[in-house]
Amino acid sequence: MKLHTIAACLLLVLLSTGWIESRSADSFTFAVSADMRYFSGPGEYDTSQYFRGAVEAIASLGGSAFMVSPGDIDPTVGVYWTITQTLGTAFTWYPVIGNHELPGEGTETNPGDNLAWLNAYDYGPVNPGPPACPKTTYSFDYQEVHFVALNQYCDSAGEAVTDGDIPDYLYNWLVADLDSTTQPTIFVIGHEPAFPTADIDTGRLRHQDESLDKYLTNRDRFWSLLQAEGVIAYLCGHTHNYSAIRVGDVWQIDAGHARGLGDTGAPSTFVLIHVRGDTIQFEAYRDDANGGSYSRRHAGYLQAPYAIHLPVVLRASP
Repeated sequence: MKLHTIAACLLLVLLSTGWIESRSADSFTFAVSADMRYFSGPGEYDTSQYFRGAVEAIASLGGSAFMVSPGDIDPTVGVYWTITQTLGTAFTWYPVIGNHELPGEGTETNPGDNLAWLNAYDYGPVNPGPPACPKTTYSFDYQEVHFVALNQYCDSAGEAVTDGDIPDYLYNWLVADLDSTTQPTIFVIGHEPAFPTADIDTGRLRHQDESLDKYLTNRDRFWSLLQAEGVIAYLCGHTHNYSAIRVGDVWQIDAGHARGLGDTGAPSTFVLIHVRGDTIQFEAYRDDANGGSYSRRHAGYLQAPYAIHLPVVLRASP
């Protein structure tokens, strides 16, 4: 076993036993799930072998303050139904628009139903996005953490006009939002990855050169901004493949898909992120790729105020 892996394992033990603690008393967990799409809602997919199984696993682990979903949550009404049926109507969910929520790109009775639902959704007390997409781009604070959700299909002409990009219009709003926050920890959320990466277990690679990397100048400007503003991680989906990589000083966590048997090319996945003051840990839970139960398969630290060399990604035994 490599030395840095041993150090990370020791840190996990010390934290779990309470021998060392973060400098801040603030502590919370949030869940990340994406790309479940129509394998949700009432009907034939309302079983533990599909999205409901991921939500049931999140419920069984307990303690999540809220869930963020980086896109492809079509039909929105079905995904919301599964979440509220399992976690309760008071549970907080932050949906983020993906390409399948664009008019005519999803499971809709009428083109635009998903977008209309997102615009009517009650996100709670959030900061609105730019005038072209004030509801589907937003930011909010939870304890000492700032979250930014981006509509990557928004430009000055409207909220569903690009094929996934960070154009000047969206970039300038993001600059202003990040400049205005005083929170020490920041997460940015969007549907498409900046760096499409193969699934950590199966090696499958999807959407390379057709995600944010399709527009390299804008992608690189976006990533440089995240680094300059001290963003901890960019949370995304789109590829259906789970990965956690660090590019420069910023992590990219692709939450994969949470549709169970709806995609057997990679195990169904959700991610838990634990914020414990200065220490931020992530855990990836995956099923067996056959609609079975979820178990912790990967874990690591996004931030830790200790003298070990990071990043370290731990792979748990299946």
